[in-house]
Amino acid sequence: MLRALTLAGGVAGAAALSQFPEFSQQYLQRLAGKVEALTLVVAEFDASAARNDLTRDAALAQMSGSRFLDDRQADLRRLIDRQGRLSDNLTVLRLSGPLERLGMPHRLADAETLSATWGDFRPAVPLTVDGAISAALGFVAGWGAVSAVFGLLAWPFRRRSRKQPPDRA
Repeated sequence: MLRALTLAGGVAGAAALSQFPEFSQQYLQRLAGKVEALTLVVAEFDASAARNDLTRDAALAQMSGSRFLDDRQADLRRLIDRQGRLSDNLTVLRLSGPLERLGMPHRLADAETLSATWGDFRPAVPLTVDGAISAALGFVAGWGAVSAVFGLLAWPFRRRSRKQPPDRA
């Protein structure tokens, strides 16, 4: 029974992780579109600032004096920060292969992009080397996780071998 469950865990891990290369590729495509759109907004803001002989920071600083302008300034600061962060992530992800991306979950962490990618993602049979390697890693991880859980659950019930005192006859 335990072997069947650990095998099932391994198969589930293989099936799940084999999808990562394609999922990360789709995430990368969405992220590129997001970065392009945000870069356009930042460039337009910077151009408006330049037309008025202002730096970005000076233009942002002038956006105050009313609740609306203060809110708009905060929105633009968040947008500019997000554009920079996502642009950095995109650069790193583009330079990385699918298997390298397995070790970079923090680069695939934009909640909005992640949610949109997951919403449209449809699992498929992985026919690439990266998919096969990911499946193998997932199998090992799933097998190990289920084995560890059952090992921990069984640990309190294991019998401890006691050395019997020698007979004193």
